[in-house]
Amino acid sequence: MTVTLGSPTEKQKEALRARAKHIGYGGARGGGKSWFVRFKAKGMCFRYSGIRCLIVRRTYPELVENHIRILRSELFGIARYNDKDKAFVFPNGSVIKFTYCANDRDLDNLQGQEYDVIFIDEATQFSEFQLKVITACLRGTGSFPRRIYYTCNPGGQGHGYIKRIFIDRRYNDDERAEDYEFIQALVTDNAPLMESQPDYVSQLDSLPEKVRKAWRYGDWNVFSGQFFEEFTDDPAHYSDRRYTHVIEPFAVPSDWNIYRSYDFGYAKPFSVGWWAVDREGRAYRILELYGCTKEPNEGVKWSPDRQFEEILRIEREHPFLAGKRISGVADPSIWDSSRGESINDTAVRHGIIFGKGDNRRLPGWMQMHYRFQFDENGFPMLYVFKNCKAFIRTIPLLVYSEIHPEDLDTGMEDHVADETRYFCMSRPIKPTAKERPREIRDDPLDLEGDGFDRGLLPATPRMIIEEEKE
Repeated sequence: MTVTLGSPTEKQKEALRARAKHIGYGGARGGGKSWFVRFKAKGMCFRYSGIRCLIVRRTYPELVENHIRILRSELFGIARYNDKDKAFVFPNGSVIKFTYCANDRDLDNLQGQEYDVIFIDEATQFSEFQLKVITACLRGTGSFPRRIYYTCNPGGQGHGYIKRIFIDRRYNDDERAEDYEFIQALVTDNAPLMESQPDYVSQLDSLPEKVRKAWRYGDWNVFSGQFFEEFTDDPAHYSDRRYTHVIEPFAVPSDWNIYRSYDFGYAKPFSVGWWAVDREGRAYRILELYGCTKEPNEGVKWSPDRQFEEILRIEREHPFLAGKRISGVADPSIWDSSRGESINDTAVRHGIIFGKGDNRRLPGWMQMHYRFQFDENGFPMLYVFKNCKAFIRTIPLLVYSEIHPEDLDTGMEDHVADETRYFCMSRPIKPTAKERPREIRDDPLDLEGDGFDRGLLPATPRMIIEEEKE
């Protein structure tokens, strides 16, 4: 029997030829991602006897609509579909298995299973934890090529992880750069779609700007559903500080007020932010302490005593903070003494004073939105020193809640955002006006004549805690 698999596009051919262990494909709408998954899975099963392939989607209806229904037609009379096992079985013993993962509980279905090739379709819809558990099933004793294919668009809870390993190519100590390869495919690379739906490009072009950048051009710096879509990290503007929220550190003038915001965590990360406020009320996140292991959203499990000991040490020794009078604000929940000494009592015992923060969520998020807004000269009311890595990593990845549309998804890594809104609510501002008063300086950091060095301070100690080695 002769089987016709179809004709891949040039970008699909590039992905088919890739030999890395982790292969990403897509990056925009209309790149032919699902077709690629089916083509590669079929090809592997025809070529290798006894190979085991796994295709994963977020929900079972998506598996049926995007893969199972189509493959049942394409493989009719060639491979037998077992509805109970959700698998196609080929005459040579090869298998294409299907599973879904709508939440962490669904990962139990993968316990003890082994696969030679795994396809994670729409990978950014899965969390980093889910992706790592799924990829842990890549093992076996046969002499098959073992690879994991990720098809993906910008957006979703796995956006940060996929962007890190494939786009930014920033790797942890246990990851090797040569194991990762990404093939970007745009709608214009999909000739069959362009022929069958010539107006699809115009549909993408008509979308709002940030959605268009993500879906049409595969821009990984923006995506649909992003909660703080105003936040901008543009290294090209670090020096002039226009239209960016991230800037180079500088020596803070002695007459600026310093504040500390705090969100307690144990199994989840705790977060501390130190802020300087200039004469116009503009806030600068100058330093942070983030209690996170190498795994996102996993706390270092430090006791309150240890957290406050480290906060005290930093405030005594760090040149940004030493000798400063610091006002603190924290989540009101740390005043809870129903189980003995409250977390705030522990802070007081260490000489650290907090005021009760206003923890209303929606007003707090609006205050952050107001501060992220750019005025007519391109300056925001909130800046972040580029050494504040936890803020820069987590804030852009937060998305809207599916249950409470005006709120963000609390299942994400929102600890920096929480302590930031406590700070913002302690110094609320009004939305940035369209017209700024003419007497305001062009550059909010034009501090000439104040008698201090605006150069970079000496190298600062690492403030993101990594899990201690045993």
